[in-house]
Formats: sequence, structure tokens, C-alpha cells
Amino acid sequence: MTDQAKIQQILESLSPLERNVIPFINEGTAKEIEKKSGQELVSVVRALGYLESKKLIQTETTKLKIINLDANGILYRKNGLPERKLLELLTKKKSINLQDAQKESDLNENEFKVSLGVLKSKALIDLKEGRVILTAKENELSKQFIEEKFLESVPRPFDNLEPEEQFALKNLEKRKNILRAEEEKTIKIKVTELGKEIFSNINQVKELIEELTPQMIKIESWKGKKFRRYDIHSPVPKLTGGKKHFVNQSIEYAREIWKEMGFEEMSGNITVSSFWNFDALFTAQDHPVREMQDTFFIKDLKAKLPEKKLVESVRKAHEGKIEGSKGWQYVWDEEKAKKVLVRTHTTCLSAQTLAKVNPKELPKKFFAVGKCFRNETVDWSHGFEFNQTEGIVIDKNANFRHLLGYLKEFFRKMGYPEVKFVPSYFPYTEPSVEIYAFNSMRKVWIEIGGAGIFRPEVSIALLGENIPILAWGPGFDRVLMEYYKINDLRDLYKNDLAQIRKMKMWIK
Repeated sequence: MTDQAKIQQILESLSPLERNVIPFINEGTAKEIEKKSGQELVSVVRALGYLESKKLIQTETTKLKIINLDANGILYRKNGLPERKLLELLTKKKSINLQDAQKESDLNENEFKVSLGVLKSKALIDLKEGRVILTAKENELSKQFIEEKFLESVPRPFDNLEPEEQFALKNLEKRKNILRAEEEKTIKIKVTELGKEIFSNINQVKELIEELTPQMIKIESWKGKKFRRYDIHSPVPKLTGGKKHFVNQSIEYAREIWKEMGFEEMSGNITVSSFWNFDALFTAQDHPVREMQDTFFIKDLKAKLPEKKLVESVRKAHEGKIEGSKGWQYVWDEEKAKKVLVRTHTTCLSAQTLAKVNPKELPKKFFAVGKCFRNETVDWSHGFEFNQTEGIVIDKNANFRHLLGYLKEFFRKMGYPEVKFVPSYFPYTEPSVEIYAFNSMRKVWIEIGGAGIFRPEVSIALLGENIPILAWGPGFDRVLMEYYKINDLRDLYKNDLAQIRKMKMWIK
């Protein structure tokens, strides 16, 4: 391609935005072009980007830290600093009690206190026996404060402040909303040799059609005219469509896994009684998990307990009146069971479901995925708010091997080809296991949940008979860490748009 042909192509590719900026290109900076052209700065910057991509100009961006006025700074520069208002009042009154001084100076409590401190530090007033007394000399009353002088000079760069100005800046920064720091960008422009040639021939190309409309086609007004050239290889902004948060999308994926395995979903309230969260699950009323350092109780609120027959069944389990059980060797307190809390696990849903299920419809399988809350110390593997996935299988023929099989299949579909099961203890299951998965970022096996078979004290109290009930409740948020390569649970909910946009979707 000849140089002339190349020039012609570039001329025919210039957009109206670029053409509006080109006559002012020798102003040197984007700010100056904005002033002279009447274009908005964002449009100028965009046009400069287009011109630079065509190698017609070169730009250099420099950043400068600027001191600017905040809301109170604008007000005080217009109406005067609060200490100036108080000083003007004292010029007339000479001495006045504090209460009247605040009222007559028309200052709020905070402004009045600050003004007293500023004027006293400048040795212009004194405070005695509840009164403010003017001590300034006549020639000091009209003298401009260094803070007032500094406010008049704003906006200005942080660099090269005189010692007096630095002192004034420090004084003003101690107060709220007077000054704020901003970063000002300056875009300097240098025209290339190619740009000089293009800009000198800008008038060679007159009218170009930007778009073809139905009306133009209808009346054939496009005939004999030139269309503007478009560079189909030039970079364009990346578009990111709306989508669900990756945690919510993962929860839906987990729901589909459980449903494919034949489970029905359980649901319930986040706030529950201690009866469902603890007592129905055979958790002793003096167990440490009920203490304030573990559980969020709701103050001055009591729940209504379920039907008397069910309450009595739970009482018998705790007091050792179920055949083959010693219980907890105490008198069960109904009032403690009425305490309301935000649920510490979704296992309370399993308890509520067992109390409602019809024994004639067994076997049954249920699951849940939901929020839980515990008074935890927040770190990379703990949060005070987290998701848990719950499951129970009620089947007379179920056994411990079935429990492990369900868990292995679920975790395999969630991206964990291998999980470890470690013997453990929970108040409401026996036998019990903890589930561990390997975290490749931390290079450690982390606990992701607990599981077991409900004890007779749970199954008999809630279901009315002692049959195997497989149960589990992994921490769902910990399960997500490996798939999303997140090594800190707090990153799941930090609402980082860049992170959310790049997160991959779960693939079955």
C-alpha cells in the first residue's frame, strides 16, 4: 500500500469524536482541549485514545496529588470559619457565658468546641467560670488566620507547601470534611510525523456516512456517498453481562446434585428456638455450644414450643427415660428450650422434618443448603456467617457404609475425588465422623463437616421409633474453596467485581 493510500484510509476512518478534537490537538493537554473544544473530558480522552491507536499522537499521563475543598470547606470559605464567627461575636460582647456564646454565634456543638480550642490556642480568648472572655489585642482582631488564607488558595498541589501552609493544612485536616485529597491526571500530547500529515489533510474528506438506517435505504440517500472506514481489529471494551454471584450459583449446583440422588429439599426459618437447634438434637442444656461465646441469642424473646407430646418425648430423652439410655442425668428445663437464636447449623431443619415425617412413607431422603451463624473468631477458615449443606436418610435398611457412600458421591460431583473420614464425637450421632478434604492452596487437609447416624435419643424422640437415620452437615463455603482456588473464606463475600466477573461456572 502506498503512503498516499494509507493516509486516505486513515482520513476515512476518523470518527466525528476525533474530528472534533483534532483542531485543538496543539493545545498540548487533554484539559486544555476540553476547555477550548467544549467537549466533555471523557469524550476528549476517548478521542485521544483512538488517535493514539492510529499512531497519530503519543500521550503521556502524569499524576499529581491535589488538595481540594470538601463539603464543610466550601461552606467555610463562603461564610467564614466557625472561629471567625465566634471572634466577631466576642469583638462586640467582650465577655459572654458559654451557653449564650454558642447560641448567638449560631454554631453547632462541635463547631463551638473546636472554635474555643482554636481561639484559645491562638491566645485570643480565655475561659473563666463558665464564660468566654476576649483577650486579643485590637490589631489581632482583623488579622487573617493562616487557615483562612490557606482555604482561599485551594485547590492546589500537595507539593512545595511553605512551612506556614503546612501548619495550616495540619490544623484543617484535624477537622471533618474541610479538605480532601484528590489525584489529578494530566494527559500531555505529542503529535507524530504521521499525525502532522494526517491533520494537515483533514479537510480532504468531507461528509462520511456513519451508519446505514432503514430510512436511508428506503429513499436511497446513501448512493454516491462514502461510508466511514471501521477498523475491525481495533480493541473494544470487554462486556460482562449480569450473572448470579458464584456462591449462589454453586448452591444451585449442589441442590441439583442432591435432587439427582433422590433427595427432597428442606427449608425453614433462620431464627429458631433452642428446642429445635439443641434440645431436639439431644444436646445437653449445659453444653458449651449454648453459651454466648458460641451462639447468637436474641435478647428478651421466647419461642412457643411445639405440641406437648413432642416436648415430653424430648424431655424423656434428656432425663434418661428412653429405654437403653441414661440421658444427661438432670431435670430438663423447658424455659431454656424457649430461648430464641439464629440457627447455628441446618441440622435443626432435619429435626423439624423428622418430627413431621409419616413413618408409613419411609424410606425418605432430605437435604438442605442454607445460612448458619456462630460467634466465631474470623480467619481464613472460619466465619460468623456461613453456608451449610444438610442431609438425612431415614431407612430401616441403612447402615454406616451407605452414609460414607452418599458423602463420597456428593463430594466427587463437587470436585473432590478423594475425601477422608476421621472418627469423631457429636452429641446427637453415634457412630460419628469428621469429613476432611485437601486444600491445594494451603497444602493442608481441612475439616469440611461432620456426619454420623442419629442416636436413639433423637430418632425415638422425634420419629417415635429407633431406626437408622444417616445425617451429615458439611460447611458448604469450605467446599467451594478448592474449586474456585480461594484460600481465604473472607474472599467469598468481599464483593470484588473483578473477581466475580472472572469466576468460572460449575460444570457438571
